[in-house]
Amino acid sequence: MRALPKVELHLHLEGAAPPGFIRSLAAEKHVDISGIFDANGAYAFNGFADFLRVYEAASSVLRSPEDYARLTAAVLEDLAGQSVIYAETFVCPALCGAGDLPAWRDHLAAMTEVSARVAAAGGPVLRGIATAIRHFGPERARAAALCAAETAGDWLVGFGMAGNETLGKAGDFAWAFDCAREAGLRLTCHAGEWAGPEAIRETIGALGVERIGHGLSAVRDPALVEMLAERGIVLEICPGSNIALGLCAGWAAHPIAKLRDAGVKVTISTDDPPFFRTTLTREYERLAEAFGWEEADFAALNRVAAEAAFCDAGTRDDILQQTGASR
Repeated sequence: MRALPKVELHLHLEGAAPPGFIRSLAAEKHVDISGIFDANGAYAFNGFADFLRVYEAASSVLRSPEDYARLTAAVLEDLAGQSVIYAETFVCPALCGAGDLPAWRDHLAAMTEVSARVAAAGGPVLRGIATAIRHFGPERARAAALCAAETAGDWLVGFGMAGNETLGKAGDFAWAFDCAREAGLRLTCHAGEWAGPEAIRETIGALGVERIGHGLSAVRDPALVEMLAERGIVLEICPGSNIALGLCAGWAAHPIAKLRDAGVKVTISTDDPPFFRTTLTREYERLAEAFGWEEADFAALNRVAAEAAFCDAGTRDDILQQTGASR
């Protein structure tokens, strides 16, 4: 499974930071964040709200473009170790320069330069999705969208929203998504992770997204499942994350197989891998154990991910060729 070429579409950059990397950076900056780790040095949290607290505390030591350059290099090294050939990562303007456009440009340039260097050396190809944080509110989402719209291009290919989906309505953020769409960015949004299927319907209707982050509650609404399948809306599913946060009782109970069997386009990602003590290889292995999926199943899933990627056509063709799923 480790050697199987992989595509990942749902990966938060700060959430992919190894705990050792964050501890080292905190020590350099003389910042005490020891309370977010357990005795073994892993991230420690209890439930989703506490996860958000720990995530934001860990992210707080990432303060400069250089910090993000180092983080990007560390994440790409880990992706290479999982045989990931293409990934899209969520990056938040509110965290990269506090939503200030010049500062965001500097952070983005640092991430772009590292990504280009790694790809040129034969490593994974990385693209960015600028992300608003839902619990920061609609006004800060507007600021994130404006930053994204001003810097849309070869590396920054999408716009999305993460955070606590139980706060506010999707329609409250329509302006931000309209702004990003007009700038040519592709759209995704977290929905149906903690809220029910109605949240997925609202997100699709109000924001016009083509992908949904998580979306596992869709399985509770057969009509919604049928609509997702008919419209080809892709679910960026992160089983290990869902299980670690208590949304599913275990791997065999996860709805990804039911959704796939119903014709919904699903993909496999890790979300925030070190937080949930997973890797993309581990996700594949556990799914194979739970559902009897074989190499052909994962090749088909990677084809779905490649077709749903927000990259240009040439990059997509390269991904498909490398995964053995070329047109």
